Amino acid sequence: MSAPLVIVFPIYQGVTQLDFTGPLQFLRRMPGAEIIVASVDGADIASEGLHFTRLQKLQEVTRCDVLCVPGGGGCVQALQDARFMRQIRRLGPDARYLTSVCTGSLILAAAGLLQGKRAACHWSMRDSLALFGAIPSSARVERDGNVISGGGVTAGIDFALALIAELHDEETAQMIQLYLEYAPAPPFQGGTPELAPPHILARVQAQMADSLRLRREQVALLAQG
Repeated sequence: MSAPLVIVFPIYQGVTQLDFTGPLQFLRRMPGAEIIVASVDGADIASEGLHFTRLQKLQEVTRCDVLCVPGGGGCVQALQDARFMRQIRRLGPDARYLTSVCTGSLILAAAGLLQGKRAACHWSMRDSLALFGAIPSSARVERDGNVISGGGVTAGIDFALALIAELHDEETAQMIQLYLEYAPAPPFQGGTPELAPPHILARVQAQMADSLRLRREQVALLAQG
């Protein structure tokens, strides 16, 4: 009997829950997969009104085939957490696939794992990838060698299906897509800066301006060492 395919989601305070619960919902239906959700010390994690408990201790995870790092509002704090980043640097080099959703790619990049690699990210922080030697991509799902990354939040589901097709085959991915009735038909045209109506984009950018400027400055300082 073959060993299970180990997929690890390392999570942290302020993670965006859909960044990992979306892909997890799909990946857990994949044959032969063992999914581990872990935090430093196995600490409970708060995420947008939800709490995740009984997590595995990240430092006790010995290996993974797929390292999948989610993003979120707490991403900068995670980048500043030496204990968390130490585990990303420990697990990443031996993983068959380095993967991420949203600003999770910034964590992989800051860990030194995406040098010269194309990676997707949430549009608001995408350019910051270049500070760590990665190549920003506007793709919803980007593939560069063993690096597979999804764009912002909901792109995690498309990313999961692409990953399932990579690990198994397209038919397996399509079957899981059907089981979970994933047939997106959004009621509004938008969702990216390129597709959103100009006045909607302007309002969102105005609402994000102060917090986004602070996050970008913090990330730039981290990149300087």
